[in-house]
Amino acid sequence: MAMSLTMEAEKRLGSFQLSLSLTSGSRRLGILGPSGCGKSLTLKLLAGVQTPDRGRIELDGRTLYDSAGKVDLPPRQRRVGYLFQNYALFPAMTVAQNLAAGLHCPRAERQRRVARLAEQFQLTGLEDRHPGRLSGGQQQRVALARMMAAEPEAILLDEPFSAMDVILREELQGQMRAFLTDYPGLAVMVSHSLEELYHFCDTLAVLDGGKLLACGPTEAVFRHPEQIRVARLTGCRNILPARPAQGQSLYLPGWDVTLRTAWPVNARVTAVGLRAPALRPAGESGGENVLAGRPGACVSTPFQTRLELLPPGPGTEPVWWESLPDDREAGNAGRLFVPPEAVLPLREEG
Repeated sequence: MAMSLTMEAEKRLGSFQLSLSLTSGSRRLGILGPSGCGKSLTLKLLAGVQTPDRGRIELDGRTLYDSAGKVDLPPRQRRVGYLFQNYALFPAMTVAQNLAAGLHCPRAERQRRVARLAEQFQLTGLEDRHPGRLSGGQQQRVALARMMAAEPEAILLDEPFSAMDVILREELQGQMRAFLTDYPGLAVMVSHSLEELYHFCDTLAVLDGGKLLACGPTEAVFRHPEQIRVARLTGCRNILPARPAQGQSLYLPGWDVTLRTAWPVNARVTAVGLRAPALRPAGESGGENVLAGRPGACVSTPFQTRLELLPPGPGTEPVWWESLPDDREAGNAGRLFVPPEAVLPLREEG
């Protein structure tokens, strides 16, 4: 079942101005953007931790904030759970005490609910431990359980896997994926990780400089970002000057080549994005959508090799592409084929 969220919010903090107009009907919403763009502030406004200067916030038809109507529900009444980056567990409290901290009910009922949460989140037997004696995965489960104790209609996940080693991150991602599969409400995740947002979120909102640049189905935003800044933020390494050419094509003056694209082209296009993983050696035969240049730098890891193709002339940025580490011919590739669906027409913001 879909969960609707509408946020029309303005908030100034010092020299930073957040001006957000966001509407989503998805149960899994991701927010992507660079540091300082307003991602965490958006979560705080939704949770009621911070108050907008003006605007309206509505969750599934229920008004949480409306400056015109003078509505500003306190956090406890919003039914919104917030999972902080460091989990914010009370270090002097046991697991059971942490779980009970947000429960406002008679003691017997509180004990029953704590026992039920401990069983649900695989914490049985850990109730008397303090957070300092728990593993990272156990701490996250305690924080999730404490957040879910209030039965929130929405949960906010602020960089839930940041500052973790690879093994722990993969373990917790698996646990979070299982948890979100069963959770019926709205989940909003903030992350710098493109992979996390791609796998966890149905809808992706891209923020930069306090403004919403794009919002739509996650795969669609990645496949066809449309704007230069959105393409960069979604991991497109190669962004080159381009202009519309005859038909559904783009001319790259720095490479003196015309590339056919699978996407619409209009007069506002000023650049082209080329996703590095989509490029592959073209061999020596002819054909369309081929970039010809000179092999450049090569950066290898045990799992992947990144290679540089230098343009035929000076003053133009190179193109980076990727290959498997055991591809011995890749380093000699001077011609790259660009599939039409990987030729992304881009414009400036707006």
